[in-house]
Amino acid sequence: MRFQSTQIDGAFFIELDAHADERGMFARTFCEEVFAKAGAAMRIVQTNISRNPKAGTLRGLHFQAPPHEEAKLIQCVRGRVFDVAVDLRQHSPSFRRYVCTELAADGNRLFLIPKGCAHGFLTLENNSDILYYMGDAFVPGAGQGLRWNDPAFKIPWPAAPHLISERDATYPDFDVTGRR
Repeated sequence: MRFQSTQIDGAFFIELDAHADERGMFARTFCEEVFAKAGAAMRIVQTNISRNPKAGTLRGLHFQAPPHEEAKLIQCVRGRVFDVAVDLRQHSPSFRRYVCTELAADGNRLFLIPKGCAHGFLTLENNSDILYYMGDAFVPGAGQGLRWNDPAFKIPWPAAPHLISERDATYPDFDVTGRR
């Protein structure tokens, strides 16, 4: 595994070392020891999958309110998505910065998002599935969000969504003073 730092402190793109032959491909997607040595320590306590049958589906930008922040390791296991993280940690050197990448099932890239960041994605193909390896357990009632097109961030989405929940479409603007 190769860890590439991003503009968000503690966020990494992880390129897998894939071994391919006539049978297909094999790659390790997580090793607690390797992650820790790379400065990306994480313990996985939960996994989730998001199934998205239609291209143009947007989910996010979601986060858990303090003190229930979640670290996430994101992998596209079917299809292709445009994936985004926004740093909401007020004392972080990368506060209010975003990072985006394309993740694809036929690619070898994962996205590690640290605690305190919002996350969202736009499906670029029909039948796109995202697997979440969670470093923290979900806490009911702690979920919050930012609007996908909030002018405070100016995220360069590749297209407007065709399918988005009412909740995700109507989150209020981010308070630029840093309050959420």
